[in-house]
Amino acid sequence: MIEIANGLYIPEDVLVFKVSRSSGPGGQNVNKLSTRMTVLLDVGDCPSLSDAQKRRILARLANRADKNGVIRVVCQKHRTQKANRRGAVERLQQLLAEALKTRPVRVETEVPHAARLRRLDQKRQRGLLKQQRARKNPPGDFGD
Repeated sequence: MIEIANGLYIPEDVLVFKVSRSSGPGGQNVNKLSTRMTVLLDVGDCPSLSDAQKRRILARLANRADKNGVIRVVCQKHRTQKANRRGAVERLQQLLAEALKTRPVRVETEVPHAARLRRLDQKRQRGLLKQQRARKNPPGDFGD
């Protein structure tokens, strides 16, 4: 069982693990061993998640899920398959826990009257400063 949040567990038999060869430097180890670990979780088939939790996970992790609702996490940081498996499961735990967190609802407030007046006053001061910098009659201007 993999713990996602306090009291929420996902059975390991729901996860699908796939191994493949890692990319990048590593010499003989990369060429011979399959150490990259991919973890797939079909959110729709997960029995421990409620329908609301499934919808929330798929909405928040839409960029990681395919059209069938399967979330994919890849780990190839480590040199061993076991370490990459552990890393991929930990990353999946983090993603699911973050997706299931409820965010506080933002209460819209009005801008205080004093703040609005301060902002307008600063704009006025800035405009006056720019007017003072500008020359009224630049030399060579015979427009009158």
